[in-house]
Parts: sequence; structure tokens; C-alpha cells
Amino acid sequence: MEDIINLWEQIKYIFTYTFLEVEVWKLVAACIIILFSFFLRKFFVNLILALLKRITRRTKTTLDDELVHAIDPPARLLVVAIGFSIAFGLIGIPIHGESFTGHILRTVVAFSAFWALYRAGDILAKLFERVAKRTRTTLDDILIPYITKGIKVIVIIIGISVIAKEWDYDLGALLTGLGLGGLAFALAAQETLANLFGGLTIMADKPFQIGDWIQTPDVEGIVEDIGFRSTRVRTFTQALVTVPNSGLAKSNITNWSKMGRRRASFNLSVTYETKAHQMEALLARIRDMLGAHSGIHSDSIYVNFESFGQNGPQVLIYFFTKATDRKTYLEVVEEVNLKLMHIFDELGVKVAYPSMSVYMEKQHCKSE
Repeated sequence: MEDIINLWEQIKYIFTYTFLEVEVWKLVAACIIILFSFFLRKFFVNLILALLKRITRRTKTTLDDELVHAIDPPARLLVVAIGFSIAFGLIGIPIHGESFTGHILRTVVAFSAFWALYRAGDILAKLFERVAKRTRTTLDDILIPYITKGIKVIVIIIGISVIAKEWDYDLGALLTGLGLGGLAFALAAQETLANLFGGLTIMADKPFQIGDWIQTPDVEGIVEDIGFRSTRVRTFTQALVTVPNSGLAKSNITNWSKMGRRRASFNLSVTYETKAHQMEALLARIRDMLGAHSGIHSDSIYVNFESFGQNGPQVLIYFFTKATDRKTYLEVVEEVNLKLMHIFDELGVKVAYPSMSVYMEKQHCKSE
């Protein structure tokens, strides 16, 4: 019994012993709390998140599942920060007021909160996308990337402001200091601002939208993305061209996707052996064929004996297809060309090709 009492007294002495003016038992307890917070970070947070995920699985939307996933890393950091604050409070390290450790812990807590808000910005973007899909206009589809990035920038600015205020840092002095180099900064950012305003101009004027087929003096292809600085265009050779918005806003832009109809125009040369009645029959047959075609606008058909060319009489064929997409347009033109070949065969008219006839005069020489 005396041995047990002596052991207890020794343990009491060890735990009442002070190290750096802090009792040893408090140091041990603080270490245990910190270690437990790291364990709790994995176990408790996983348990809570698993419970939340079970609840969110019962709902029809997936946004709540994504929200749980978004707050996962910030929540783990927050648990560790709370563990450190309890441990510091136990061993007497001040965590309130203007203490350094207090600033550190409050900074970590604020960072965790704004980190979670920043990650939740992606969920808000997906919510906007779902709403945009229900509308007929495509303007909101262009605005969504701007809104999403704008929300994230606002969260970052507010977060930096809160953390700077926590450390009693004067943002006004910082802005004043930046003002001294404002001219240099403005010159450096001139091109960036020009691209930004160019993007806003494109968004407001809507010369094209995502998915449109456009042509400029520099590029032709399908618009894939309209960003803050540039617009991405996928060419027909499948190359991705990034065009600065400032230059694009100043360029002449042809939006082929806005065509109401698509033009087809070409000339055919027939041989000079073609008789007048054959030419008349040829023109009439071509006009009837184009007028009866379901894929061609009947009010804009021109088939005329235009001129006498170098290789033969020139027949102008001019019409508009109802389809504007390249695939259907080419199918209509192909069908017209095949029917033209049949008409030429039936009428016995031959298509002229570039040729040259050489006539040699025979001279008779008198023998002496």
C-alpha cells in the first residue's frame, strides 16, 4: 500500500512540475488535444460528411452533394484550428485580443470560411447553368463564366480584407502606395483592360455567340469560348486559335451562322457546236430542275446565257439553298450537279474545257 502511495506522490510531483512556467500535466494534455484534433480531423469529419452525404442522396438534386464535397477540406482545417486554440488556452498561451497566436488562429478560421465559400462558387455556377438551359436566349450562357469568376474574385477580395484587418494592416496605405506606381501599372495593364472591354463589347453587341461559325480577316471557324481576355475559335482543320478580344472587337466579323439562306453560283461553258435550240432547251430544263428542288429557294434562281467565252458560250447558274450548314449545303449542290450532268447527256450538249485550236495555212511553192 505504501508503494502505491509513493508512486502516486511521484506522479503528482511529476505532473505538478513546471516547464517554462507551465505545469507538465497541462503540456501533456495540450499535446493530447492537438493529436486528438488531427485524429478527429479524419474520423469525426469523415463521419459527419458521411452522414450528410446519406441525407443528400435522398434529395433529387446533386448540388447538395457537391456542397458537402466543397466544404470537406476547409472543415478539416477548421477542426485542427479549434484543437490548437483549446490546447493554447489550456497551457496559458493567450489567444484573445492582440496576441500573436490569437491572430494566427483567427486567420486560419477566416481562411477556412472563405476557402469554403470559394469552392462553393463552382456549385453556384452549375446552378446558373441549369437555369440558363431553360431559357431561349444564349446571352446568359455567355454571362455565366463572367459571373462565376466575378463571385470568386469578390470572395478573394473580401477574404484578404478580413485577414488584413485581423492583422491591423492598413489597406488604405497599401492602395496609396500602389497609386504612386499607378501610371506604370496602367500602362502595363492597358492591353489587358482593352481585351476586357473588348469582351464586354462582344457580349453586349452579340456579333456572335458560342457555337457560331464566324470569319474574320485572321481566322475562320466555330466559337468555342468567350473569355475575359480572349475568344477561342476552333478552325475547320481542328486547330484552336486564341484571339484577343480587343482585336476581335475591331475586326470585320462575318457570322455565317446567321445566314437565312446560302448562295451557290458558278458558270458552265458549253462547246461552240451547241445549237441555239439546244441552248434554249438546256436553260429551260435547268430552270425547271432548280425550281422543283425542295432544298432551293424558288424566288432567287437565275439561269442565263451570260456571254460568249473563250472556250464556248457561258451559262450562269445562281441560286440559294434553304439549308445553311455546310453538310446539307454540299449535299444539295452535289444533287444539282448530278442532275445537270443528266440534262447535258439527254440534250446531247457537251461541256467545254479549256482548249486551243491551231489552224495552219498550206502554202504552195512554185518550182522553177
